[in-house]
Amino acid sequence: MINQSSIRAYAERAGIRKSDQVVNEAIQAGKQTAFLSHSHKDAELAKGLQGYLQAQGWMVYIDWEDTSMPPKPNRETAQKIKDRINLLSWFIFLATANSTSSRWCPWEIGYADGVKQIDKIVVVPTRDSAGNSHGNEYIDLYRHVSTAEGGGVGLFRPTDKRGVLLESVAL
Repeated sequence: MINQSSIRAYAERAGIRKSDQVVNEAIQAGKQTAFLSHSHKDAELAKGLQGYLQAQGWMVYIDWEDTSMPPKPNRETAQKIKDRINLLSWFIFLATANSTSSRWCPWEIGYADGVKQIDKIVVVPTRDSAGNSHGNEYIDLYRHVSTAEGGGVGLFRPTDKRGVLLESVAL
């Protein structure tokens, strides 16, 4: 479980480039990429997670940074999201109260579950300032990010609870 305050703190100090530029460059260079599913109400958390993951070598896409997206969600938005989920190597779900109650986020993870390899779907469960945990319902289904016993942040498998430090994950 990752504290939301830790993610927010990273957003304040990270030098983050726009995701559509970073991801397009990564695709052209043959690098691995990730789609970040999150609630737009959690924009600061999404930027913090994006910055942290980019520092670990993950090229992370956020839909509202994509200038080709329609200004209001519609059928074209859904198709563009599907296209990006299919195109990008990883799918990451930022689990918060807002994302789990969103209309789009559960749809995105459901779509990803149908088109991605199960090992390429990652949940980032969080704990908010009130101590509430979010994303536990996904931990037994998908890989998840959490604090490692020896320090750092790890990527853990759902079935055997073993993991590796995030920075050592071969993308």
